Parts: sequence; structure tokens; C-alpha cells
Amino acid sequence: MTVSLTSSATSSGFTPFNAVSFQSTEQFHCAVRAQLAQDIEVLFAYAKLPSPLVDACRYVMTGQGKLVRPLMVASAFASINSGNSERTDEHKDDIDMLNADLDSLLENDSDYDMSRRAALAVELLHTYSLVHDDLPCMDDDELRRGQPTAHIAFDEATALLAGDVLQTLAFEVLTAEMPTFAPFDADIASQLMAIFAPRARRMVSGQMLDLNAEASTSIAQDDLEAIHRDKTGALIEAAMLMGGVCAGATAPQRMALEECAQHIGLAFQVQDDVLDVTMTTDTLGKPAGSDEKLDKSTYVKLMGVDDATSYAQTLFNDGRAAISHELNSRELNDNQDNLGKNNDALLALIEWLWSRKK
Repeated sequence: MTVSLTSSATSSGFTPFNAVSFQSTEQFHCAVRAQLAQDIEVLFAYAKLPSPLVDACRYVMTGQGKLVRPLMVASAFASINSGNSERTDEHKDDIDMLNADLDSLLENDSDYDMSRRAALAVELLHTYSLVHDDLPCMDDDELRRGQPTAHIAFDEATALLAGDVLQTLAFEVLTAEMPTFAPFDADIASQLMAIFAPRARRMVSGQMLDLNAEASTSIAQDDLEAIHRDKTGALIEAAMLMGGVCAGATAPQRMALEECAQHIGLAFQVQDDVLDVTMTTDTLGKPAGSDEKLDKSTYVKLMGVDDATSYAQTLFNDGRAAISHELNSRELNDNQDNLGKNNDALLALIEWLWSRKK
């Protein structure tokens, strides 16, 4: 993948992910992760949380997670921003294109910084959900992201409060006056909140439905999908839509992003169910076979490994197709030789997700 976008660096001198020409999906993702890591530290310095609360928050926010949702924000932002810029400039000569790039350099700092806020927000909310999921009153897990869970590393009360404060920070960060961030854009912040809040609520509702389903002897596929469209899919929808909004997505682009996210969110969960029974604890970074231990309703239990894998691939393909036209990008086929050669950040992310092993 080749992504070349322009924006100025932050006041700290850090090179943002859309200020560099990237030659691979891995480089793009590394830049996003580096930006997020810096922004997490800025946020905790701003929040002034007491110990051991801040220690627990930093512990869970800086583990070896995949950071899928921040990557979705960044990829949607990069794809929409790049696609819209290309359409604006396609009939101009070289001098006009250069001037447009300079204008973008001056005007897009706040847009890029709002995407940083959105990436932080979705990761904060996601991590809070993991901390609470792992508690003894929920899944009672002792390993997450390759390290002891928060209530094991600290204690149950601290883990509970860490989850609580991460959830509140997820919303505060959208408008907080933090160093290295441009002042928040009120219009964009309002749109982000309208996307984020109901999907955060849906995520929690989905978690309750998932717990309820553990007591069920059998569950239909439609019911299982209804659970995971909320529990897993809602925050994935939020991530893609928030990235698009920060880049000025049009109404058709937002509709395409939402449709894409609905397919990818479900595909991600189906894939997780398969990985839970086909990968080891060392690879996953969390206990393998935990779904079976908790007698959870899963796609593997419903379909078997082969059919669940095939279903996940169909959903990934549907997600790719939903967004390809709006991004004005060619479809990627299933040939592994083409993996990562696409010039669109969001389509490359979808390929990366399909190939994941944890």
C-alpha cells in the first residue's frame, strides 16, 4: 500500500501518521500506534489521576493490544481524506495541485487532531470494556493481551475504577484542552458524540445479551448476530464513522462506511470465535478455549470451524465491496500476493484483519 497524505507535525515535533509517505500497511499501522502511544501519555498527564488508578490505567492502555479500533479511525480518516483530495484535484494542473496541498497543510491540523481524539476515544472505551469483562463477576479471566489482567496485577477495586475512569475519559477526550492537540472543532465534536454515545450504549447492551445467552441451551444464528452487532460491531461502526467524519465524509461515504463496518464488525467476531479454538494461548495473548469454558454461544458451536471460517470470509468480502466504490479504489482479490499492495488505507486494513492470527 502507498499512502501519501499531508498535514503538519504536532507542536511536540512528533511526525503524525498523515504527514509521511508510507510504503506498506505495516509502516502506516506503526505510525498510528506511535501517535496513539504519545497521545495516551498526554491524556494521563492531563487527567492527573491518583495512584494506583493511573498506574492501572496506563497498564491496560499500553499492553500489546492489536489496536484495531484506533487503526479503523485512522484508516477511515486517511482513505476519505485522500479520496476526497484526489477528486478535488483531478482536473487541475500541477501548480494548482501544489497550492491545494499547501492549503490542506494549513487547514487540516484540526481535522487530523480530531481524528487523534476519536482514535483515543474508541480505544479508551474498548479497553474499559475489556477490564470489566475480565473481572471475577464477568468472565473471570487472568490473562489479557499477553499479561495478567488488571484485577490480578492490581486488585479488583482498582480494576473496577480503572474501567470506570477510562469510560469517562473516552467522552472527555473529544473536547478536552490538552497539550499537543489543536483546539477541538465544536461541529466535528458534536457529530462524533452523536455517533459515539449510542454505540457505546449498544456495546454494553450487547454484553448483557451475551451474558444472558450463556444460560441458553441453544440460540439461533439471527439471535447470535443481534448480540454481536451490538457487543462487537457497534464500536467498530463508531470507529469507522468517526474517522470518516473527521475527514469530511459526504453522506454517501458515511452510509458506505456504516455498511462496511456492519459487515466487518460481525466478521471480526466470527473470526474471534474461530481463533479461540484454533490458536494457542501464547498466540492469542489470552486463554484459548475460554468461550467453551464459559459455555458461550459462538459461531463455531453453531456452524463448526470450517463453515464459520467461510462465513467470516464472506463478511469480509462484503465489507470490502461496500466501501470500494465510494473510495474509488479497485477491489482486492483473495490472492495473498496482492496483500498490502492496495493504495487505500481502509481496504488494506480489511485485508490485514482477515489475515490476523490473534
